[in-house]
Amino acid sequence: MITLTDVHKAFGPNKVLQGVTLTIPSGTSMVIIGGSGTGKSVLLKSVLGLVRPDKGTITLDEVDVTRTDRDAFLARFGMLFQGGALFDSLRVWENVAFRLMRGPKALPKPQARDAAIEKLRRVGLKPDTADLFPAELSGGMQKRVGLARAIAAEPEIIFFDEPTTGLDPIMAGVINDLIREIVTEMGATAMTITHDMSSVRAIADTVAMLHGGVIRWTGPVGEMDATPDPYVQQFIHGRADGPIESVR
Repeated sequence: MITLTDVHKAFGPNKVLQGVTLTIPSGTSMVIIGGSGTGKSVLLKSVLGLVRPDKGTITLDEVDVTRTDRDAFLARFGMLFQGGALFDSLRVWENVAFRLMRGPKALPKPQARDAAIEKLRRVGLKPDTADLFPAELSGGMQKRVGLARAIAAEPEIIFFDEPTTGLDPIMAGVINDLIREIVTEMGATAMTITHDMSSVRAIADTVAMLHGGVIRWTGPVGEMDATPDPYVQQFIHGRADGPIESVR
C-alpha cells in the first residue's frame, strides 16, 4: 500500500534521510525502530506529506503522495500522536469526534457524540468519560482517547507515534494489546515508530531498522532476534557497545 523509494531529506547540513527504500503491504503492521534523532518522525511526516522529500518518491496505492488531492488523501489516515495531542478546551467526546463533525460529510452533533462514545467503549472507557475534559484524565486514559480519535473515522491506514511513551509497563501493555486488536479487527494498514521493544513485539508483523538515514534491516518480527545484523542486535538488546555510537 505504501512504498518509499530512495527517499532523501535534509535540513540544512543535517542529512536525516539518505536513501530510504521501504514497502508496507496492505493490511500489515509495520514498526520502524531506531534511536532518538534517527529520522523516524521525519519519515512518518514525509509519508503524510507534511515534509516534502528532497529526492525519491513516496506512493500510496501507486499514486505519488505529493501529487494527490490532499483532503481525500488525509481522509484515509488516522493518527495516534506521541503526547496524545488532545484539545484541552474540548470535552473527550468532542476530541474523539473532531473529524466526524467537519468537512462535507460532517455528522450532526448528537450522531457524532454517539459515534464517539462507541469508540470510547472500544478502547475500554465508560460513556461517562465522554463529558470530561482531558485534564481530568490519567495519562493512560488520555492515550486511550487518542486511540479512539485515531479510529473514529474508520481509516484505512493508522500511524502510531511512540504509542507507549510516558506510560507505566502495565498500561503500556494494555495500549499495545488494544492497538493489535483494533488493527486486526479493522484490517487496517499500520505504521508505528517506537524504540519500545515491548511495543515492537506486541504490534509488529514486520520490523524495519532505521539508522544513518537508511533502512539497515527489515523482516518479519519473528526473525528479528535471530538476525545477525549488528545494528539490530545492539538496539534490541540495549547494548552500549556496537556500531551504533552512544552519546556520552
